[in-house]
Formats: sequence, C-alpha cells, structure tokens
Amino acid sequence: MRITFEPLKAALADRYLLERELGRGGMATVYLARDLRHDRPVALKVLNPDLSALLGGERFHQEIRVTARLRHPHILPLYDSGEADGALYYVMPLVEGESLRARMDREPPIPVEEAVRLTREVADALGYAHDQGIIHRDIKPENILLENGRALVVDFGIARAAASGTDPRLTRAGLSLGTPLYMSPEQASGDPDADGRSDVYSLACVLYEMLTGEPPFSGGTPEAVLVKRFTRPPPRVSARRASIAAGVDMAVHRAMARNPEDRFESAARFAEALSAPAGAVPGTTEKSVAVLPFACMSPEADTEYFGDGMAEEIINALAQLPGLKVAARTSSFSFKGKNEDLRQIAEKLGVSTVLEGSIRRAGTRIRITTQLIEAATGYHLWSERYDREFTDIFAIQDEIATGIAAKLQVTLRTGLGRQLVKPGTRNAQAYDLYLKGRAAMRHRGVELWKAIEHFDQAIALDPGLALAHAGVAQALTLAIFWGLTPARQVRDRAISAAALALASDHELPEVHHAVGFTALLIEYDRDKARRAWERAIALDPDNAESHILHGVFDLTYVQRDGLAAEAELRGAIALDPQSAYAYTSLAVSLTFSHRSAEAIVVADRAIELDSNSFYAHWVRLMATALLGQHDEVLAMARRLSDRFGRHPWILMAVSIAAGKTGAEATANAVYYEVKGRALLEYVQRPILAVVASNAGHQDEAFAYLHEGVRERDALMAALAVDWPGFAPVRDTIEFDEVLHEMGWGDAIRVRAQ
Repeated sequence: MRITFEPLKAALADRYLLERELGRGGMATVYLARDLRHDRPVALKVLNPDLSALLGGERFHQEIRVTARLRHPHILPLYDSGEADGALYYVMPLVEGESLRARMDREPPIPVEEAVRLTREVADALGYAHDQGIIHRDIKPENILLENGRALVVDFGIARAAASGTDPRLTRAGLSLGTPLYMSPEQASGDPDADGRSDVYSLACVLYEMLTGEPPFSGGTPEAVLVKRFTRPPPRVSARRASIAAGVDMAVHRAMARNPEDRFESAARFAEALSAPAGAVPGTTEKSVAVLPFACMSPEADTEYFGDGMAEEIINALAQLPGLKVAARTSSFSFKGKNEDLRQIAEKLGVSTVLEGSIRRAGTRIRITTQLIEAATGYHLWSERYDREFTDIFAIQDEIATGIAAKLQVTLRTGLGRQLVKPGTRNAQAYDLYLKGRAAMRHRGVELWKAIEHFDQAIALDPGLALAHAGVAQALTLAIFWGLTPARQVRDRAISAAALALASDHELPEVHHAVGFTALLIEYDRDKARRAWERAIALDPDNAESHILHGVFDLTYVQRDGLAAEAELRGAIALDPQSAYAYTSLAVSLTFSHRSAEAIVVADRAIELDSNSFYAHWVRLMATALLGQHDEVLAMARRLSDRFGRHPWILMAVSIAAGKTGAEATANAVYYEVKGRALLEYVQRPILAVVASNAGHQDEAFAYLHEGVRERDALMAALAVDWPGFAPVRDTIEFDEVLHEMGWGDAIRVRAQ
C-alpha cells in the first residue's frame, strides 16, 4: 500500500498544510509542510502504511515521547507526532541544507578533515542518546543532514519505535530496521541486546565511505552484503587512501570489528580516537616540517650513518620550537631510498615543508647542502651550502635549524637562547663514533655489539658523553632482552652505564630511557623505571619512544592497565605514524591484554611498514597462538624460521599454541628441541620455563624461573602480567614464590583468565 498525497493532505489540514514531497524511502515519505499553528516550514515524515500497521499507534507514540526529550546540538529535534489517514507521522524542523548522502554523491571522497569532523559530531550526538538509553539502529548517510556544514542526526524516533516491537512480520515484510550497507553484525543477526556499539559500527561504515567513496562491504543483494560482513575482516581505509593518518585508519578499523567486544566501548571513545593526538588527521599546517635523511655523497662506503645522524640532530633541535610541527624521525626516515614524490611524503606526514640535504666528507673537510621545499608547489623556500672543517659540525647543525626557524617565522622558546643545537660533546671525533654506535643499535641483533664498541670508543675520547653511556646501557639491556647473552655477564655493567649517563646529564630523554630499561629489566625496580619514563616524557612530550616505553613496560607490564597502555601507544603512533616499532609495541600490549584478534590487525600494519621486522612478525605469531590456531601457528613458524632462523621466541609461541590446544606431540617436540639447544648455546630461562610448562614438566619450569630471577633475565619482568606462556603454572604457590623472589609479591593476584 502506498501513501497518497491528497487524502493525507486532507487528513492533516487542521494542523499542517502539505506542499510537496521531498523524498521517499522504503520506510517513509518526507513532505514539505507548513505548521499552521506556528507559521513555519517543517519536514513531515510519514511512515508507510504497512509499517504503521505493524507498529501500532500506541507503541509508536510511547516511544516517540521518549525520544522527543532528546536535546542536543547535533540531533534534529521532534516537534510533533500523530496519526493521519491510517499512517503514523512525526514532524521535524526543515533543514536548509542537504543530506550526507547527497554530499557524498556530489563530490566523493570527502576531505579527511571534514569527514572526521562530521563523524565526531555524529558520535557526540550518539553518545548523548546512548546515555539516555536510546540506540539509533539505523545510522546511514541518509539519516545525517548537513546544515551550514554541521551534522544533524535524524530518525531516532522511528529507530526506537520499530526496535521495541516484537512482531516477526517486520522481518517477513522486508521492514527489518537498519540498512545492510551499514548494519552491525549483531543487529543483522537479530540480537535483541545490541547496544550503542552497534551504532558505533554503523558510523564507522559511514566514515569509511566518506573517506574512500565506497562502502566497506558491497554486493548485488542485501544478503550478499551481510554474508561479506560475517565472513570477511573489515577493510582498511589506508588500503584505498594511503594518505590517511594512522590514528584515523586504526580507529575506523577497530570500530568496524565484527565482535562488539573488540570495538570502542562507546561513541565518545571512537570520537576521541579520531581526534588528536591518537587520531590526528594529516593536515598541512603552515609551520610544519619533515627532515629527510641527508644523502651521503662521500666516496667512502660507510658514511650513511652520518647523514642519518645529521638529520636526526636537526629534528631534535627543531622539536624544541613552539608552534612548529616536526615529523618524527622514524616516520621521516621511512621514506629513505624510496624516491617518493615530495608531495606524497608531505601528505603522509602531515607537513607543509620538507628539508632535504646532502653531505660530502673529504679528510677533515665537510660540505653540506640543504634545501627547504614547499611540498605543495615544489618551491625552494630556503637553501644553503656549508664548506667547513668537520670540527664545525655542531655550528652547521645549529645554523641549519636556526635558518629553518627564521624562514618559517617560528619564535624561539624563552630560555633557549640563540643556540638550538646543544651538543653533548665538543669532541667531533667522539660525536662521530657516537653516531656510528646509534646507527648500529637501530639494527638490533648482533649489531648491538658493534654499537657498544663504538660507544666505548666515544667514551674513551670524552668520558662525560652522557648519550654514549646511555647507549651502552640500552644496548646491553637489549642484548639481554633478546637472549644474545646471559644477563649475569653484562648486567652490572649495564646498570653502571645508566648511572654514569644520569650523572653526566639528567636532562636528556635518552638517558632516562636507559635508566628505565635497566631499572625494570635487570634490577626489577618498577617504581624507579616508572619515574624514569615519566621524566623522559616530561622532558620531551613529543618523543614517541618515551611514550612507547612507558606504554609497554610500565602501563602494560607493571600497572596492567590495558586501556591506559592503548591510549599511550596510540598517542605514540600519532606522533610517529610510519613507525613499525610503535605499531608492534601496541600489538604487544594488546596481546598481553587478551585482545589477540586486535593485536593481529595492528601487527599486520607494522609488517606493512617494515616487512623485515622480526619483532612485528613474532608478535603476530604470538597473538595467533593465543587464539588457539595451532595449524596456522605451525605454518607461520616454518615461514619465519626459514627467514629469521629457528629463534627460541618462535619456538616459544609454538609451545603456547600447543598448550592451548592440547597438542601434546607438538609441545613435547618443542620442549626437547629447546632443551637440547640449551646444552649447546644460551637460551633464556623464561623461554625454557614456558616450553617445559606447556609440555607438562612443571618442576623443571619452576627451576628455570628461579634461575632466571637469580640471573636477572630481562624476560622475567613480564611475569607480573598474565603472561601467556605460563597458564599451566600460574595459579600455584610455586609461581607465587618466584614473584616474591623478584620482589613483586603484589602481582600474585593476577591470574590467568
């Protein structure tokens, strides 16, 4: 049955003058009308007769009265409701604008900043309604109107009224509430307990379409769309629009998670994730710069480290300037050797200018050329060439940073003085050796020993070089963490190096990183470690590594606060959006917080950014193991072993998967392999404990753990959390004794779930 205009016009004549039809959908028709009592134009929405009959007037009016009380700047209010010519209707203000659907059809895709702003406005409205106990259930572009650029959500009344019904004819008549392109899986399956997270899912689908020009799932029929929604993982915005900021990409992907438990718990949290810092959108502000690694033109092969170090020092100097956005080192360096267009680099990093440079060294002389380029036009804003003695390197760095600040009209922060670059040494040779050590340490693995050698050489030339002492402490601790050496052989030296660094200069974030590492992973002093990382953040709030260390080692390992850790690590990603290390660290935290499905998504993003990262591949393997996917873990482990070698951490993940699934043969095979290797090479005691535990050798597991405490093995620091490898032994007195021996007795109440 269709609504006919003239009978409806006659039935409403005492209150409203119907003028013309504005639009028609499957559930209702909207008319332009004049409110005779108040002499104003209104939009009058009439439910189609079939739906009106199924709902019934009493239920409809009862629910409309509830939603009519909603008062929010981004919710279109209800003026009136009633029944005319057998059809139910409600009345809203007439919006002088268009629907989001019309906006999307006219000019897809929508600019990122506009799309995010509109989404946050809708999320604010939904959060308000959810607090009143009202779920919309039909968020789609057609139900979002735009008036002077701001979003207005409509149709709360019909959503609540229809959802309150129990008449199965709603579905049989093709009137089930919701639109397949945006409907959450739980709503599509008819879950009566679907809550506000269902609206969050729908809103994320709308944002995905705004950003990409297409809905996340499509098909020839509504059924085909829903099948994809239930059988395929949600697509990533970044796969279709590479310039999307990491925070936005992550937020949309999480909000579209198939299981409500894996989404944001509220619309407000979704909105927060889309806003700075965790969801910062790439906007090209006037005062923003990315410093790319300097190209090395010297005939010597081993000079690349110096170009990288030069760029990093300038990044650190510029980061001190208020009002200047500086892209983080890892993100800027991610474009090294890729020959990518400057405009694309600037868009991905959210900056308006890019600094390029080159270096040529010959004997004691050095030549440096620099160009500050406006990314949008390719115009050279500033360029300079420096021909100096190598001993002038610190002055050159300062001149470059000061020149950029002057060109971008950035005011120096009070107290900085005229000098931006504050070298930790006046010995140019010691500085050169320090840069070699820092470059080697970034490669991890056996390169850590080369790093320590270079740091030691720098210290020999300048015993007060705090950064070199910090480098020694951090490299030694990482060597322990990755099982490259028994902790007992280097732990005292690592602690001493951190103390020397702190005594030499306590105002450097890198020094506090080293102190935090040794305090937690060797000394097991959680309070000292927390103070160190918090101090590092206070010294440089935009230092992504400080947030990463605090998020993983303190908030995750020590405080066991998964939500706080996630917020900290997403903030780090916003600061350094091209950093595989930042994403991997978030994946680690999610894994330890029993959110393995989310961890896999994050780890995949880390692997996209750096396919050579063993850490990223390992955490993805571990998360898969915790999901109990035994066969997939075995296949992944074989691939990783072919690529990285049969690393004990890989075997540990296989053991955990076997323990969770009861695969005794696999658990025993791993146990004997790892135990045999321990006779020939050093294997970390916690790893031996894990494989013994999952193979049923509990007494051996506890013996290994006590040995790990005495040795001060760095992996022991993870025992305070519900560490996945120890499920078979965690709820025991013997495990409690291990924690007491570490001085962590307060962690005893943390039990496997």
